[in-house]
Amino acid sequence: MFNFEKQLSKFGGLTVLCIGDLMLDDFVYGDVSRISPEAPAPVIAVKREDVVIGGAGNVARNIAALGARCIFLGVIGNDLAGKTVKSAFAEFRRKIKPQLIVDKSRPTTRKLRFVSEHHSTHLLRADWERTTPIDGKIEAALIKRALAAMPRADAVVLSDYAKGLLTPRVIRAVIKKAKQLKKPVVVDPKGTDFSIYRGASIITPNRKELVDTTRRTATTLTELASAAAELARAVSSKAVLVTMSEEGMLLHTRSKAFVHVPAYSVKVRDVSGAGDTVVAVLALMLALGADYESAMRTANAAASVVIGKRGTATVSAAELRARILPSAALAAEEKIVFDWRELEEPLSYWRAQDLRIGFTNGVFDLLHPGHIKVLAEARAACDRLVVGINSDASVRRLKGEGRPVQTEHARAEVLAALEAVDLVVVFEQNTPFDLIRRVRPNVLIKGSDYKSKQVVGRELVEGNGGEVVLVDLVPGFSTTGIVRRSRKTR
Repeated sequence: MFNFEKQLSKFGGLTVLCIGDLMLDDFVYGDVSRISPEAPAPVIAVKREDVVIGGAGNVARNIAALGARCIFLGVIGNDLAGKTVKSAFAEFRRKIKPQLIVDKSRPTTRKLRFVSEHHSTHLLRADWERTTPIDGKIEAALIKRALAAMPRADAVVLSDYAKGLLTPRVIRAVIKKAKQLKKPVVVDPKGTDFSIYRGASIITPNRKELVDTTRRTATTLTELASAAAELARAVSSKAVLVTMSEEGMLLHTRSKAFVHVPAYSVKVRDVSGAGDTVVAVLALMLALGADYESAMRTANAAASVVIGKRGTATVSAAELRARILPSAALAAEEKIVFDWRELEEPLSYWRAQDLRIGFTNGVFDLLHPGHIKVLAEARAACDRLVVGINSDASVRRLKGEGRPVQTEHARAEVLAALEAVDLVVVFEQNTPFDLIRRVRPNVLIKGSDYKSKQVVGRELVEGNGGEVVLVDLVPGFSTTGIVRRSRKTR
């Protein structure tokens, strides 16, 4: 099997040629609390807006986020959305080299989504698009650029969103050249006629696309595998990877029986663009010489990261490593902070990745099921969890002599061993107010024995656009009670 940890650092030396339907993804987040007096329609109170490159452009973003380079070929319209796309690509100029052809006859594809901030539920989507094939002149220009760029690439991705860019002529020319140069070709397909992708290394339909193109019943894993095998034979592909949402992925290859991997157990915030992440990772893994099963397992891990984020998201190499190689395996000293000046590096890195930072705090003297539930629920509400713990002196001031039972170093090491915890920070003050101001979390988590207004730091977090989450406690568990009972039995 492929040694992922050894090869991950090599992503930075790879270049992927990505060709496909580019779009602009616009996410408007807010809350709905009333119905419009003008019409029976919900009113969303807008809190923020995120505009990112989507469609095939999100494949390029994922390639760049993983440290590799991408040559991207696409078409935009002569409009404001097209200009926005150009500006957005400038952010990735070190990693993405876009070659955008302007088609004055069609709009830049744009998708505007209204999303519930609190529940991450999509309320409405509006599309600006044209799905007719590109004209002959643009088609010829696209093929010319693709063939010229091919020798510089280690792998090729065809990201088909059925918006008209990937015509049969474009697809055939690209796959033919890639086979001549022995470059792996990863296809994210659309439509029901997959014969146009004939000769691709691997095709990644979802379950519905597989059923539609093979016209076969595919409800069980065996039936899915049989349909995937039929598709592979029909298009002369070495492998077919079927994405199955919460049921994971299924891989068919010519040389062995099908392999099914379950999805990771994660809190799903948004599935937008997860398929883009999958093909980006597959391309990089195959470029490194990985076998198809290793590539699939890595892509499955990457997808589990991005569906835990909001909007059209990407996965970094560090996040991918952490998902495949559990964070509990890290040395405790890598997760424990006594000097607050050491906080800036991890926090800045997480914010740069647009990760949701959570914070909770406590003494955590004798860890019990109540603590575990709070920490698990806290981690489910964020992408990275910072846990503040009172220093020994702080605990004595709050709880009196005889506490804590364990030193701050011992308590920190126990917490750092938990996979749910990403950082443990010791604070000397009676409350974590100053630490919360330093961390600036997106979400503040406490047990439900508090009321929201009683939570220290609530004003800071909500003032920065964050939220407070109260977690139900496990009845019958408290450190004070455990200490009291243990002393009675002496």
